Amino acid sequence: MKVIRFVITGIIFGIIMVKSEAASWYRIQEMFRFQSFQMYGIIGTAIILGMISVYLIKKFQVKDTQGHPISFQNKDKRWPKYIIGGVIFGLGWALTGACPGPMFINLGYGYSSFLIIILGALLGTYVYGLIRQYLPH
Repeated sequence: MKVIRFVITGIIFGIIMVKSEAASWYRIQEMFRFQSFQMYGIIGTAIILGMISVYLIKKFQVKDTQGHPISFQNKDKRWPKYIIGGVIFGLGWALTGACPGPMFINLGYGYSSFLIIILGALLGTYVYGLIRQYLPH
C-alpha cells in the first residue's frame, strides 16, 4: 500500500514535468544556449521551494514516515569536487538533453532513444561504484 503513494507521486511528477516542458529536450537545449528563461525559472523556483521546505523542516522538527526526526548534515566545504562533479553532470545533461528524472519521463512518453541514455547512466553509475575507492572524496 505504501508503494502506491510513491507510484502516484511519480506519475504526478511526470505529468508536471511534461506539461511544463521541463522534460523537453528542446527546452533543455534552449537553456544551455541561453535562448530561453523557462528552464531557469523552473530550476530557480525549485531551489526557492527547497530552501523554504528545509527551513520549515528544521523549524518544526518534522519527522519522516517512520517517526524518526529528519536531520541535515553539513556538507564538506572543499568546493573543487563540487565544481568537477557539476561540470560532469552538466556535460551529460547538455549532451543528452535530460537529467535523471526526465530520462525516465521521456522513455515513458515514448521516446525509445532514451533507453540508450538510461543504460549509459546506469553503466556510468556502475563504473563509479567500481572506482569510487580510488577517487578523492
